Amino acid sequence: MELLDVDKLIEEFESMTKDAGNVQRQTLKKILEENGCAEYLQNLGLNGRTDPESFKACVPLVTHNDLQPYIQRIVDGSSSPILTGKPITTISLSSGTTQGKPKFVPFNDELMETTLQIYRTSYAFRTREFPIENGKALQLIYSSKQSKTKGGLIAGTATTNVFRNSQFKNTMKAMQSQCCSPDEVIFGHDFHQSLYCHLLCGLIFREEIQFISSTFSHSIVHAFRTFEQVWEELCADIREGVLTSRITFPSVRSAMAKLLKPNPELADLIHKKCLGLNNWYGLIPELFPNVKYIYGIMTGSMEPYLKKLRHYARDLPLISADYGSSEGWIGANVNPNVPPELATYVVLPDIGYFEFIPLKENVEEAKPVGLSEVKVGEEYEVIITSFAGLYRYRLGDVVKVTGFHNLSPELKFICRRNLMLTINIDKNTEKDLQLAVEAASKLNTEEKLEVLDFSSHVDLSTNPGHYVIFWEISGEVREEVLEECCNCLDRSFVDAGYVSSRKINAIGPLELRVVQRGTFQKILNHYVGLGAALSQFKTPRCVGSTSNEVLQILCNNVVKSYFSTAF
Repeated sequence: MELLDVDKLIEEFESMTKDAGNVQRQTLKKILEENGCAEYLQNLGLNGRTDPESFKACVPLVTHNDLQPYIQRIVDGSSSPILTGKPITTISLSSGTTQGKPKFVPFNDELMETTLQIYRTSYAFRTREFPIENGKALQLIYSSKQSKTKGGLIAGTATTNVFRNSQFKNTMKAMQSQCCSPDEVIFGHDFHQSLYCHLLCGLIFREEIQFISSTFSHSIVHAFRTFEQVWEELCADIREGVLTSRITFPSVRSAMAKLLKPNPELADLIHKKCLGLNNWYGLIPELFPNVKYIYGIMTGSMEPYLKKLRHYARDLPLISADYGSSEGWIGANVNPNVPPELATYVVLPDIGYFEFIPLKENVEEAKPVGLSEVKVGEEYEVIITSFAGLYRYRLGDVVKVTGFHNLSPELKFICRRNLMLTINIDKNTEKDLQLAVEAASKLNTEEKLEVLDFSSHVDLSTNPGHYVIFWEISGEVREEVLEECCNCLDRSFVDAGYVSSRKINAIGPLELRVVQRGTFQKILNHYVGLGAALSQFKTPRCVGSTSNEVLQILCNNVVKSYFSTAF
């Protein structure tokens, strides 16, 4: 297997971003030529035109709801060209944690190719800064089952569709990023068992592990929190060379049997290292001495896990992975030296056609602008036109333009637009919630306790309605501290509409509900039980009325409740 030519990849990227505007026009032309015969585009009267002006004049901005009837026909097996020229044979399921239920999104070879292009691009920049040797990676990746739709299409989460594609493995080999775990572990049917085996494989190959990665930072934190519980069992397996009885799938057991041999020295070494740690600080470099960095999506809803990840990682670099969604990719992280909180993504102008709705103006009236027309310092909603049948599709993401790399914009992810806490004239985003939780959780640090996870809900069953924040905490906190946390949360929502509504009691006092340990694990299990992949799991930060079961799990596990007296 030939290794990737890092210098050549960087050179190609530089030359493409120097000509971003032109590359965008060519990309749109290619998308429309390949898919011009699709029913959706035929009905819009483009008549073969492929220029951006005609495209914007004829094709409306859409959301997933607008395309749902077309996608449903594809899912049901219609073989006529509906959204794309070539038939769609695979469907991706979004994680379902944002809207409460998974969305169907078309997946095709072109989307797979753009995925690998993004991987290769960011790998090139990463490797230039942090060269890795030809070792292995502890990749905490999980593939949920692929199923067949009514119409015979393959359906799976976006990550599953990528991991199961033969090109994925070849690209990982070329990127010196081979997973240390066998396929049987990645594609295992029980993520608890797969996670245990990932950790075991990592320990077996501990000297060879060059980096640790997962789709999201949540999965990495989850893995090492699990390690704290099972480390002695892992040591016993290594000592005896026999796999624990908790692993029940025959295919996984036989794959692991090929790797596991009695190794008392290694078991003693790991045992000694674990006992020598203070509250598991620096666990990762102790276990894996040659790891160069930790890699995964760490922005947006993953930012709250960084504190714990740094605790495990000590001074190892944390690098945020690229920016995309089930619908398609947008940009690559080409500045791996930057901490995740400041990570930006350079738009790849040839992987889709991109427009941006300025958010300064009234959104209904704001006209989308092209990739070259965005202004530094402004916030926009992202519009994507992909090779997989989405045209002028509103992604629902808010980004800020922080600068340009040559002529292609650098974007910072701000939040999801539709994740709003709102009752009256108040508007609080996921980012506002995150900042409030960060401010209030600082009050716990004197108690040496941490907020393990959190969510929120707008409770309209009271009059007036009020915000409810759910916290899972790592131990017992004094009553007066939690009362102050509750007041701090309420004061930390600084949106003018919220503050003025609170002052006149048009919004009631904020409520902090503390849930018992393991509640967010139950939510994760709930989504995995519905067919979501652990790789794609995101804790729902705002639980609406569409997520009844999740709200039930939260409410059934409340152990203490506090109301703010801040206003």
